[in-house]
Amino acid sequence: MTSSTTPNDVFTVNPYESHPSLTAIEAEVLWEYAKLAQHLKLVTRKTRQLGEEPDKTLLARLRVLEKKMGLVLTLFKASVWGVINEQPTAEAPYTYADDSNDITMRR
Repeated sequence: MTSSTTPNDVFTVNPYESHPSLTAIEAEVLWEYAKLAQHLKLVTRKTRQLGEEPDKTLLARLRVLEKKMGLVLTLFKASVWGVINEQPTAEAPYTYADDSNDITMRR
């Protein structure tokens, strides 16, 4: 690619279109490869930017979500506690040991 096109021009102008050694099909195929390569460069650049510094809007939205999830967890715990406390307790009948067979000497 010896023409003086900028990287964003590759999406609008086929740099291989007027090459004398290429057929129209070959020029189209090479243009698609050039567009694909440019897309990959853009994705790589954006990925590096996201890796180096976090997205401020994403962090803000995640913080709001984190607060909401904390509130949901607290409300869930409180409702479970309320359900547990509302259940009747199954008290065992109070039975006392029979002392009639006790042979311990007492004073």
